[in-house]
This record gives sequence, C-alpha cells and structure tokens, in this order.
Amino acid sequence: MTKYGVVVGSTRKNSFSRTLANGIVAGLPADAEVTYLEIADLPLYNQDYDADSPEVYTKFREQVAAQDAIIFTTPEHNRSISAALKNALDVASRPWGENVWAGKPALVASQSISGISGVLANHVLRQSLTFLDMPTMQQPEVYVANSGELLGEEGEVANADTAAFLKEVGQTFDAFTKKFK
Repeated sequence: MTKYGVVVGSTRKNSFSRTLANGIVAGLPADAEVTYLEIADLPLYNQDYDADSPEVYTKFREQVAAQDAIIFTTPEHNRSISAALKNALDVASRPWGENVWAGKPALVASQSISGISGVLANHVLRQSLTFLDMPTMQQPEVYVANSGELLGEEGEVANADTAAFLKEVGQTFDAFTKKFK
C-alpha cells in the first residue's frame, strides 16, 4: 500500500484545485492511503520558529514525512503559486537540513479559469520541488484551462473527458511512484 499526500494549493472552499486533486486520486489503486494535507492554518513561515516551532508546524511536518509520494494541485495566482502553497513548502523544508519533502515522488497539476491553464504556476512549483529534492513526474503534464467549465465546485470533475484524463494521470503517477519504493 502506498501513502499519497495531497497538497491543494487553493484554500478556497470548493476550490477547483481540490476538484482537480479528486480527479487524480480517482485513478489511484483502491488500496492507496490518501491524506489531504491541509495548509490553510499554517502560520506564515518565520525562521525565528526554527528553534521552537508552533505545534501546527510540527504536525504538518510529521504528516508530510509519513507519506510515500505527494500530489500537488495549484491554481495560478499572479503568474505564480498561491502564498499558502509556498508557505507550506517552506514550513516542511525547514529548519535547514530537516527537509521532509526530500526524496518523495511528486506530481504537479495546475488549473486556471482562464485559457492559460496555470502553466506558469506549474513551472514555478516544479522549480521549488527541484530544489527540495523531489523527483517530479514529467509526463503527462497536467494543465487544466477553463476550470470553471471542466471542474465542478462540488468536488466532482464536470467533464467526462477531463475525468478520464485525470484518472489516467493518477494511474501513471502510481506507476511512477513505485519506481522509488
């Protein structure tokens, strides 16, 4: 059984990024253990906390450390990832030398309500994951444009072709992850 952590880069209730994650998770094996790692309540990272971290930091780091692989879904905010997602990356990679992301296979999927499909956020996130030492699945690339039409706000993918594609992405990521176990 593989443990998959899911980090949704949007903290909005009924976010399209969460629906995107749900679509990918649908393609994972039935025995996969999936944990959505919540990032909304993480205080802004501050190096002053390294010596005495808030309990919420410690709990989040422990949750990340317990996963075998991580699925990241992100919206695009001002041509980048959300502040909440960047903060989560920082929290779990610190204090220096205690990066709990390291070595975990990663999948990056982005979405946008526009036609640009979050492509820039996707690549910004990939840059950070490279530094965090996370082997990242390269193909298929996952960019969902016009997410307001393709991804429903009730947690279900609204478009059948998109749902099938995302399920296939989940299956491909499972095979990619097994290369590292």
